[in-house]
Amino acid sequence: MTDITTKLPEMKSGDKLIAALAVMPQYDENICGQNHAVRLMALSDLYQIYVPSQMSLEIYSKLYLALLRSIQKKSTKLAIKQRYENYKAIQQNSYGGILGGSDSFTIIGTSGIGKSTAISRAISLITENQIIEMGELSTRIIPCLIVQCPFDSSVKGLLLEILRKVDETLDSRYYPYALKARATTDMLIGSVSQVALNHIGMLIVDEIQNVVNSKNGKSLIGALTQLINNSGISICMVGTPESTVFFESAMQLARRSVGLQYTAMSYNEYFQNLCKIIFRYQFLKNYTEISPAIMEWLYEHSAGVISVVVALIHDAQEIAILTGKEVLDIGTLNEAYQQRLSLLHSYIEPPIVQKKTITKRKKAVAKIESQTDNNVDLESYSISAIAEKAKAESLDVVDLLKKVCNVIEVAV
Repeated sequence: MTDITTKLPEMKSGDKLIAALAVMPQYDENICGQNHAVRLMALSDLYQIYVPSQMSLEIYSKLYLALLRSIQKKSTKLAIKQRYENYKAIQQNSYGGILGGSDSFTIIGTSGIGKSTAISRAISLITENQIIEMGELSTRIIPCLIVQCPFDSSVKGLLLEILRKVDETLDSRYYPYALKARATTDMLIGSVSQVALNHIGMLIVDEIQNVVNSKNGKSLIGALTQLINNSGISICMVGTPESTVFFESAMQLARRSVGLQYTAMSYNEYFQNLCKIIFRYQFLKNYTEISPAIMEWLYEHSAGVISVVVALIHDAQEIAILTGKEVLDIGTLNEAYQQRLSLLHSYIEPPIVQKKTITKRKKAVAKIESQTDNNVDLESYSISAIAEKAKAESLDVVDLLKKVCNVIEVAV
């Protein structure tokens, strides 16, 4: 029998992996001279940019090894015995899970940090978007099958969705047969286990946080555990941090949730490099070089969430084109932040942080008030605090700024 694992592409690492994961759309600066419609449509290229991070590399390795362990079990003698056990389950007879699970783990991360894109890029690289064909057994295996956790955590709904997705990929008829037979949940677990054993390498269940506030949450995780034991496939559960509390509520759930956890990135070299790359894709008549001040502004107004950074740069350029400003600077970025992302303000700047920031500013203004008159150096104070003092006392802000740094006045 052919070793199924030889059907997988070679595992990549290092610079080769980074280069393979990265996506950089073609960019021609001549497009800046095109009309509004052409440039507005070209802006969508910003959403195709993908710069691999440490998270991307970890997710790739985790998924590749989990898939490898799962596929290795399909050619064992236990797999043959398990097929018979699953058949008994379909017939509603007593059965057992003798194959055992390969792997189950979670990928938990804040919404918008790029975990879904990282998973998608990893899967496309691992599977090369192909179905594994096994000539001797006339079997086709889907390396990675992705399904959404039902909003109500319905066990039957999830099992039927798995069958529907398999039919969609392999052009099979498992889903309509299950509906026609009016299969019970126990029968479906047997059917899906058999289908998974024969046709699925790894199952990825997205939006797993839906189990948190559902009475069916623990039942769904139990069904997934049973599916793992009866099919030997690896299962990856993907969700937001709110699902962590659910998994920590019981030992058997916590054991299933061991995996990768991510939060919004810090202001580091990767974030700066990401901003520089995205900023190169400008579709305006006036090109702007990115500066440290712009990168800091982007971080402060995105909280390190990648999807917000991309949205800000995209919407700022859209506004610049539509209004005729034709420049990407902090002014147009701020317009995008105020007009397009207003619903995210409370998430990006939590009230407690805002309160602390205001307090610090008041203290800074008070210090400036007490020390400026004595010609004390103002370098340690922020521009915003100096601006507040100027506004409160009707002073010339430029004169105050000249005490802090070199100011060049340009006639416009």
